[in-house]
Amino acid sequence: MKNQFSGVYKNKTVLITGHTGFKGSWLAIWLKELGANVIGYALEPYTQMDNFVLSKVEKKITHIIGDIRDFKKLKNVFGEYQPEFVFHLAAQPIVRESYLNPKDTYDINVSGTVNVLECCRITDSVKVIINITSDKCYENREWIWGYRENDSMGGYDPYSSSKGCSELVTAAYRKSFFNPEKYNKHGKSLSSVRAGNVIGGGDWQKDRLIPDCIRALEKNKPIEIRNPNATRPWQHVLEPLSGYLLLASKMFNEPIKYCGAWNFGPNYESVISVGEVVSTIVKKWGEGKWIDKSNKNELHEANLLSLDVSKAKKMLGWKPKWDIQKCIEKTLEWYILSSGKNIENICNNQINLFTNNIK
Repeated sequence: MKNQFSGVYKNKTVLITGHTGFKGSWLAIWLKELGANVIGYALEPYTQMDNFVLSKVEKKITHIIGDIRDFKKLKNVFGEYQPEFVFHLAAQPIVRESYLNPKDTYDINVSGTVNVLECCRITDSVKVIINITSDKCYENREWIWGYRENDSMGGYDPYSSSKGCSELVTAAYRKSFFNPEKYNKHGKSLSSVRAGNVIGGGDWQKDRLIPDCIRALEKNKPIEIRNPNATRPWQHVLEPLSGYLLLASKMFNEPIKYCGAWNFGPNYESVISVGEVVSTIVKKWGEGKWIDKSNKNELHEANLLSLDVSKAKKMLGWKPKWDIQKCIEKTLEWYILSSGKNIENICNNQINLFTNNIK
């Protein structure tokens, strides 16, 4: 595994913001396996059942509790650890939460991005910066084809808008401070990445489909679905993470060529409805049912959403490996095995299966 991505990460110092979160915890595990010296900066994990806790990530990395809005503390972390790679995942990630707390959402997702990029700007050691945003950063026009990297930023709800703003901040920093035409002066390569609806083991956030399903199934209750006809680009967490890691490794070796915006989504066959995903989960679980709790007065969320990943396929040689059936199977595997099992081994086994493309 350590030879993956041309061995770029071995003995490198990598800072992950949001490492206690769902995607961040998986990224920390993977980077540690690649031989990196991982520094994590984030809030406390959401629950004691999160992947970060059960996989005991804290014992394997430098674990720092901090708020992404605390510029002084974040700056001190950059100064002390001198990271070479920065993966920015810290965020308020929930659409419905953004309606309840719009100011916090913008403070975290926009000002937090500014804080990270400013720390990168003033820290000479930083060479590669990846800002993880969202497929919802695009101006959603409810069309059937996938959004491309040069489509307009937008967002109906505060969360989606905040991610579009984060993209605009990133573009401004790339043009103003990390311009590839002046790379010899600043020595930094900056990209933003947009993934689809990411699923996988160890996510217990509220108002997310998989955790909602698992909680209901474990209590033998019907799964309540708000918008069963909404379609999303579903992908296992290892899919976009493999894209981020591949991109960052190429940015390290060819910083001018690979900086920019990138989509990492599934193949078209995995862009299916919420109802289809839940029906598959129930079938693979072996029991349970779901009920339609849609409400025309419900808070607005996009109905149609998918990503065009042609750029990543052509320029990076990246492509999705697991179809929706495999994604759901490996997601459920984590939850089914999570009680009384070595979760770290489960995560590493799934990473090995994914990287070796074993069925």
